[in-house]
Amino acid sequence: MICRAGRHGVLTTRRSYQMHFTGRGMTRRGSLGGGLAVAATALAGCSSPVAAGLFGSQLDPSTLVFWNLFSGGDGTRMQAMEAGYQKAYGRGSLQATTFAWGNPYYTKVTLATVGNKPPDVAVSHLTRAKPLREGDIIEDITDADLASVGLSSSDFAAKPWKAQITGGHTIAIPLDTHPFVLFFNSDVCRKAGILGTDGDLTQLQGLEDFEAALQAISRVTGGAAITSANVGGETATPWRLFWTLYNQRSGATPFLSGGGTRLTVNEDLFLDTVARIQSWVRKGWLNKGLDYATAQTYMFTGKAGMYVQGEWEITTAQSIKGLTFGMTKIPTVYDRPAAQADSHCFIIPRKERTDQQRHQVMLFIKKMLEQSMTWAEGGHIPAYQPIATSSAYKALRPQANYASAADIAVYDDPTWYGGSGSTFENIVGAQLALAQQLAVTPQGALNVIKQQLRVYLDTESPL
Repeated sequence: MICRAGRHGVLTTRRSYQMHFTGRGMTRRGSLGGGLAVAATALAGCSSPVAAGLFGSQLDPSTLVFWNLFSGGDGTRMQAMEAGYQKAYGRGSLQATTFAWGNPYYTKVTLATVGNKPPDVAVSHLTRAKPLREGDIIEDITDADLASVGLSSSDFAAKPWKAQITGGHTIAIPLDTHPFVLFFNSDVCRKAGILGTDGDLTQLQGLEDFEAALQAISRVTGGAAITSANVGGETATPWRLFWTLYNQRSGATPFLSGGGTRLTVNEDLFLDTVARIQSWVRKGWLNKGLDYATAQTYMFTGKAGMYVQGEWEITTAQSIKGLTFGMTKIPTVYDRPAAQADSHCFIIPRKERTDQQRHQVMLFIKKMLEQSMTWAEGGHIPAYQPIATSSAYKALRPQANYASAADIAVYDDPTWYGGSGSTFENIVGAQLALAQQLAVTPQGALNVIKQQLRVYLDTESPL
């Protein structure tokens, strides 16, 4: 049975093997047990493989079960990497299932683990792994686990590796860093006088340089200089834009502290940063309202010179005939370099395993890391240093042009309701989107954010 869905589709499964799991109980989550019936319904989009895993049908014990949330270009590349594992360990060595991106995926991982029927290994955003560990959903990864397949902490980029360490323990193995980056239309930027002879943007350092570039581009386009998606339900991009600019400022504090129990954002900097974004809209430099697809189309077609989004949109840009474009890390508009980012990681859901089964999980992770060049072609910056420092990756363009963005990555604050595709992102991003539309003042946006976050600030993690 094969099912397919888009990036935000219901479910994709590959290889219709059945699953079999064993496990043990977890702490602080007995109340979730009753949710397994809900999970059974939610997972029924494509029945055979998923139902087998949920209800405990037999699976060849040598088959490793892998869950992820990749579709679109990422999904295609992940399937190629899975095929690489199968080539090394046998066609029946892997059963891979892809679920809907965001909260639905993490709910499935949590409920399956509570029901003692998790996958052997799964993908998580780094920002979602910490709450899973707090809820005893995932297992720590020991130095011995790493050493068993020839890995150590020195094999990984410092920023994502340090970010996943929790309570002194390794809880996830980073596959990449995926930062907020700047795309630019080379023809437009050349006409605006901000493209060097090497085809890269001239250095834009500070607010004055950046705004001068926006003004120059606007003269070329007769309208927008830079676009950023903020309508049609798009909340992630407004958050990423704000969090990038805010963290470039001296005095920036965490938005949330205490595991999400306290709102600690620097309110003066919040208001000033949002006001600056609104000033770009009023000058016609930044769009007032564009959906995700249209925001990038403006840059593709020369209606704008720049576009900000996650680097994964490189695949879309490369598919546009006649487009000459480049990519770079977000310019340092304020006091210090910073770019909102997350990392895809491998996690090990809690279950009973033999030493051999645990070693099999580590072999799978190692094999996927060794294929990071395939993953990098889709825009993500490899966390695995033997690939990231290779001559092949350094020659990859435009990917290598923004590789240093991994060093300035700023992750979302850890909380059970935060991270990529989260409730926090939806609440805060929705108000930032309205601010970009000039529908609310910066203070009005902050007031609603504080009001809507209150219930989550006061609620103990359900994990």
